[in-house]
Amino acid sequence: MTQQEPPKIEFPCDYPIKVIADNHEEARGKVLAVMEQHAAPLAEGCVTERLSREGRFMSLTVTIVATGKEQLERIHVDLKATGVVKMVM
Repeated sequence: MTQQEPPKIEFPCDYPIKVIADNHEEARGKVLAVMEQHAAPLAEGCVTERLSREGRFMSLTVTIVATGKEQLERIHVDLKATGVVKMVM
């Protein structure tokens, strides 16, 4: 079985990052603060939000202008360090 290589990404590019977090305003603020720290300024309309069926979790999709793999890795680490983020895709 051969290992398939991930697709090549050409930077800079628009890059959607989906975050699953606890559903409360503090969580939303922490997620957006991390995004703005690494990819400021965020464009108007770049954030979409959805609640889970039972309303316990929220899904935020934030589309940033990604400048490189290192930036994406730092965002992932910092999002997980917030303590409110359950998953980053």
